[in-house]
Amino acid sequence: MNAVVIFAVLLIGFAAGLRGLTPPAVIAWLAYLGWISLANTPFSFISSPIMVAGFSVLAMGEYVWDLLPNTPSRTAAPGLISRILTGAFAAACLLAGTNNGLGFFILGALAAIAGAFTGLQIRVRLVRALAVNDAFVAIPEDLIAVGLSIFAVCIAVSR
Repeated sequence: MNAVVIFAVLLIGFAAGLRGLTPPAVIAWLAYLGWISLANTPFSFISSPIMVAGFSVLAMGEYVWDLLPNTPSRTAAPGLISRILTGAFAAACLLAGTNNGLGFFILGALAAIAGAFTGLQIRVRLVRALAVNDAFVAIPEDLIAVGLSIFAVCIAVSR
């Protein structure tokens, strides 16, 4: 296991802390497109068109859900637990796709916790400092989660 893959696992976990369903959706898409091979791993199912579509719909739903006024905090138990699970899942997929075993998938879960709390603090502070509607910070945060997820896969597979 090298430092680049560990860094990639931490990045994708952090992205899950920002948007829980984005990293699995990105991995599904990138596996479907052949950027990462999950064939002959326990996660080969994720590259199927059905899973790509399913994760994409779920991620898009999360983007909309996040903008609703009564959405609970990402650090409340249900949101945090789901981010921990998706961070661990995305990390496990990344590790399996780079033939690094699954031993460090827990780092993805821990990074998701860090991403959830850090992302919340940054978002709240930016909304206050800029005196803007929350959506003006939430949408760029969505894009950051997508970008971090893609970057994590790219650096992991290019090592």
